[in-house]
Amino acid sequence: MHKVGVIVRKEWSEVFKNRLVLGTVVFMPLMLTALPLVVLGVMGAEGELSNVGTSDMPASFARLCQGLSGGECGQYFLIMEFLLLYMMMPLMIPVTIAAYSIVGEKSTRTLEPLLATPITTVELLAGKGLAAALPAIGATWLSFAIFAVGARLIGVSPRLLAKLMDPLWLIAVFVVGPLLSVASVSFAVMISSRVNEPRVAEQLSGLVVLPLLGLFFGQVSGLILLDTTLIVWMAIGLLALDAVLLVFAVQLFQRESVLTRWK
Repeated sequence: MHKVGVIVRKEWSEVFKNRLVLGTVVFMPLMLTALPLVVLGVMGAEGELSNVGTSDMPASFARLCQGLSGGECGQYFLIMEFLLLYMMMPLMIPVTIAAYSIVGEKSTRTLEPLLATPITTVELLAGKGLAAALPAIGATWLSFAIFAVGARLIGVSPRLLAKLMDPLWLIAVFVVGPLLSVASVSFAVMISSRVNEPRVAEQLSGLVVLPLLGLFFGQVSGLILLDTTLIVWMAIGLLALDAVLLVFAVQLFQRESVLTRWK
């Protein structure tokens, strides 16, 4: 674990010098925290907006509104769209860091000395993976905490506030979020170890967000209802997927070929 910790600190000291990486870690959480608070603030200030669009909600959504008034249900329907954005945050933030972690070091000629050290491939990738995942998970959890406090401060009703703290949200943010981050990091490391340009690695790694975008548009259109059951199954599926991706990431990272093929 000491070697892994050294790599994590080394990665952070390098990647956070990059303004793009630092901006992604800071700006995205701030934006995705401010947006739902603005929506709740406007709807709370303009009472008539609370009922706008409630007739357009999917019929299946009604069971998620048990105990809420019509206006509160309208608020909850709009805020539910931001739940997927909180799940997207730990998926997207690590891509920039992890994609740079291998091919970026190759372009700066710092990868060869690292591979020459007595460190195993598992330790190397674990360090790089944690360096990418931990900032994303921490930023997501902090943003959600700020959102919860902000919702209370702007006067959200106790019943709606309780809905925002129910198992659906907590599992999505504190369980599914980290699992998505691990999947994102594993995929990005695999891409990063097979290409020669940091930008190419980042663009290809960004494809990992497409399934979650499909889920987002499916919920907006009413084809998919994001409830506790679906979130639990997502967590189970991601746990299995993460295990497979981690194995593939280790298998695909061939130290000798990385050094010889990238001359």
